[in-house]
Amino acid sequence: MDLTTIGGLIIGALVIGVVMILDGGSPAELFAVPQAIMLIVAGSLAATAITVPLEILMKLPKFLAIASKKTHYDTAGTIDMLLKMTDRARREGLLALEDDAKKVTDPFMQRAIMMVVDGVDSAQVRAIMETTIENMQERHKLGYSFFVNAGGFAPTFGIIGTVMGLISVLKELDNPSKLAKSIASAFLATLWGLIMANLIYLPIGNKLKFKDEEEAAFRTMVMEGVLAMQAGENPRILKEKLGAYLAPLKEGGKKEKAEATPAGQAAAQKA
Repeated sequence: MDLTTIGGLIIGALVIGVVMILDGGSPAELFAVPQAIMLIVAGSLAATAITVPLEILMKLPKFLAIASKKTHYDTAGTIDMLLKMTDRARREGLLALEDDAKKVTDPFMQRAIMMVVDGVDSAQVRAIMETTIENMQERHKLGYSFFVNAGGFAPTFGIIGTVMGLISVLKELDNPSKLAKSIASAFLATLWGLIMANLIYLPIGNKLKFKDEEEAAFRTMVMEGVLAMQAGENPRILKEKLGAYLAPLKEGGKKEKAEATPAGQAAAQKA
C-alpha cells in the first residue's frame, strides 16, 4: 500500500477538522448539509463521465486501487540483468539469450529480448517498443485525466450549490433568525467543492500521472538496454548509459543499496 496516498488523505482531513475546531466550529458541521455533498460528488462525476468512454468509468475502482498501491521497479536489478545478458550475448551470441528470456518475469522486457533473439531488425524493435510505451501512456492518460477533469468540475458544482442555497436564503429574508444558518449552509457547497478537488480528485490524478511517467521511464530504460545488447555494445559503456536511469531514492530509499550496483558505483565515483 502506498502510504503517501492514504496518509495524505488522512492528514488532509485531520487538518481541515482541526482548523474548524480552532475557528470555533465542529467537523460535524461539514456534514450538516448532505445534499451539498451529493451535488458535488454526483455532479462532478456525472460531468466528467460525459468526457470519457464507458469503459473508463467501469475502471474507476481499478484506478483508485493503483493510486493507493505501492509500485516498485527494481531498476538496479534490471540493469544488472541487462549487463549480464549483454556480456553473454557478446561471448555466445544473441541466440544464447533464449533461455534467459524465458526466465524474465516482465512481459515487456521478455518480448523485447525475444524479438532480438528472433533476429528482428533493431529499427523495428525500437518502433514496436516505442509504440507499446506510447499506447500504454495513452491508456494511463484516460485514467488520470478523469480525476484531473473531475477536479476542475468540483469547484464549479460547489458554486452551483452555493447559488442554489442563496436562492433559498433570499426566501428567508423576512426571518432574520434563520439567515445566518442558511448562508452558512449555502457556502458549505463551495467548501466541499474545493475539498473534493484539492484533497481527492487532483491529488489522485497527479499520483496516477506520476506512476505513468515512472513506468514509462522504466520501460524506456529496458528498451535502450535491449537495443544496446542487440547492437553488441560493450557492457561497460552500457553500464554508464543505463546508470542515468538509476534513482537511489527509488531503490528502497537507501543510497547504499544503489551504490552497491555497478551502475551505482559508477555514479558515486563521478559525484
